[in-house]
Amino acid sequence: MKFQLDEPQGGNTISRHDTQGVWVNGQPHTASLLVPWKGDVVAWTPSRFEELQAAHFEAIRALQPELVVFGSGARLRFPNPALWRGLVEARIGFEVMDIGAACRTYNVLASEGRNVLAALLIER
Repeated sequence: MKFQLDEPQGGNTISRHDTQGVWVNGQPHTASLLVPWKGDVVAWTPSRFEELQAAHFEAIRALQPELVVFGSGARLRFPNPALWRGLVEARIGFEVMDIGAACRTYNVLASEGRNVLAALLIER
């Protein structure tokens, strides 16, 4: 029986998270970010949950993921549905979790080769 690592080829992997930030592909990030399963990690402008606006979710829509895993910070908080309505209209799945659960879920879906994007809110 042959064993091989189950990791996305050329994809992004979240290796760690704590109260200071997340590590993607071994690189620390201390501000909010968008992590597509493939491609460049992108800075995301909201720095507090209360700052979220529809334009923040339109930036996600422009990346055309199949599914968005939104990490709402250290605790689970649901953004107003009006803010992410454009994702639903574009038939993009949207799940809300605390940041730890979002990181774990993202890694599982990315390892399956799914076109997933983690939108991680790191509050400063």
